[in-house]
Amino acid sequence: MAELIAVPAQEDDLAQVSPSVQGGAGALVLFDTAAPANLATQLASLRAQAVDGVAPLVMVDEEGGDIQRLRNLVGAQASPRELAATKSPPAVELTAAALGQALRALGIQVDLAPVLDLDAGPGPSYTSPVGSRSFSVDPGVTSTDGVAFAQGLEAGGVIPVVKAFPGEGTQTTNGDYGVAVTQPFSALQRRGDLQPFAAAIAAGVPAVMVANEIVPGLTLVPATLSAPVITGLLRGQLGFHGLVVTDSLSAATVSHAGYSVPDAALAAINAGADLVLFTATNPNATFLAVVARLAAAVGAGQLSEQRLDDAVAHVLHAQGVAGC
Repeated sequence: MAELIAVPAQEDDLAQVSPSVQGGAGALVLFDTAAPANLATQLASLRAQAVDGVAPLVMVDEEGGDIQRLRNLVGAQASPRELAATKSPPAVELTAAALGQALRALGIQVDLAPVLDLDAGPGPSYTSPVGSRSFSVDPGVTSTDGVAFAQGLEAGGVIPVVKAFPGEGTQTTNGDYGVAVTQPFSALQRRGDLQPFAAAIAAGVPAVMVANEIVPGLTLVPATLSAPVITGLLRGQLGFHGLVVTDSLSAATVSHAGYSVPDAALAAINAGADLVLFTATNPNATFLAVVARLAAAVGAGQLSEQRLDDAVAHVLHAQGVAGC
């Protein structure tokens, strides 16, 4: 069960999460924006503490532009909007491949990128939380450049995680600070919000992050906790069979829906997610609480052994690919 949990780790205090690594956490997510010069050495030492011989994946948000966790080590990267405006898709792929190589050299196996959300475009009541993180308001441009970026990361030896399904380019508030609601699902379909994700899945992308937003007409709970979103739409209709990662279960949209992080983790895994993310001031305590909640759920029949096995298999597959 611990394999299904990604633990947040501060770049300047990696030793803090040693207990979670020794407890079998499936992944670490790096935070902050000023990594130490010896990050690679520290990560190697930390991963070596995995007691079962299966080291956790190391993940980072390295999108370019405003969202860079490792700018001081990999250099400034252009935003997706800038890439789309200045480079051809083959050049976008080459740029992402170079980034992937730089991340891999630091001991990072997973980039939580690219963003495949469409920008909001004109509209009276919805704003975009993505801005320059989006390649374009045009679904064709976002599909082509987003797939190129993802394929470039893979060519550089890093697993891309496209995000945030089914598209959070239009919403009424930011999901990190309050309840986030997108335009109705029918409007998202008309806008083409699903097109980039469908294109990425058709191209064989290995991992997808699901958003926290509520999508009227599709789900009345945060999408990352919703079986209609993950099992029905993503896995069923779009045919995605890879790793499904949640957005942070510590987001206010999730807590406003009445879920603690452990309860949200259970709901997300039951909905079809494989790897759950959160933020916390005491990540080891939250890690243990999630493990305990999942174990209790299995014992009570609230989480099936089959769903648990499927989720673990997806995480282990990603770890094996990362190690190749």
